[in-house]
Amino acid sequence: NHFAVMLAALLKSIEVNHRSRLAIDIYIIEDEMTDTNKAKIISTVNDPILSLHWLKMADVVDKTKLPLDASTFPLNVYTRLFIPHFLPVSCIKAIYLDVDMIVRTDLSELWNVDLEDKIIAGVPDRAPLVSTGWAGISNYEALELAPETTYYNSGLLVIDLVKWRNSNLTQEIIDCIIKNKRFASFPDQYGLNVVFANRWRKLDSRWNTYSSSNDPEPLIIHFIGRKPIFSSYDKNMEYKNEFFSYLSLTSFSSFKPLKEYMRFSKKLYNMIEKKMKTLFKSQQL
Repeated sequence: NHFAVMLAALLKSIEVNHRSRLAIDIYIIEDEMTDTNKAKIISTVNDPILSLHWLKMADVVDKTKLPLDASTFPLNVYTRLFIPHFLPVSCIKAIYLDVDMIVRTDLSELWNVDLEDKIIAGVPDRAPLVSTGWAGISNYEALELAPETTYYNSGLLVIDLVKWRNSNLTQEIIDCIIKNKRFASFPDQYGLNVVFANRWRKLDSRWNTYSSSNDPEPLIIHFIGRKPIFSSYDKNMEYKNEFFSYLSLTSFSSFKPLKEYMRFSKKLYNMIEKKMKTLFKSQQL
């Protein structure tokens, strides 16, 4: 619900820029979304070539088995690790997009990217190496990773579903995060980077252009950090204007940016939820 407005803008951007006419099946994993927000999002997509499939997080992920890390990210960030398992077995490839994105080109261009025998493809993070202090992998030496190992952002992934399923990678990544959770400030991203270190396909950076960038021709804009739905947004203003141009075409067209305290209160809620679950787990043991 917190980012329903961003999902609406993302879907509209995909629809507006989709020119190849290849059918797109969009799987939305919702975490207790209200009927009102869901109806608004459904009404956003008008092209029948885009099919929306709704799945509840509780039906695809067992929250009790997820790592209870100390970050401010909600537990639903881990859902991306289960994509190969909740999509139909007939699906052999998938694109994962964070909800805080805008697509500016035909998404089939990304679909047709050659994975070059890799299981996943992505774009280097703002902190491009595992040895970058503020993000990266702070215990990279203990994990025997070279400091120059490239570190990618998990907000956009192209996935070979067959190879992933055949390698039991979901559990391997979760086990990695649990074992190293005090180092995992960006939890799902940490596990993905450790398990796939030096084993992922590097994409053109424009496929995941961060809102701190000034690139005039991004293919996908990723609103990292403060989102344009908050009045405190402090990144590229042209990107923000583009976000609202897509949003104006949705059922959330009357939306006004939220105050900063709404952002902090959500982060605080996420932390408290994890601490409570951790306490409950310890009492059960």
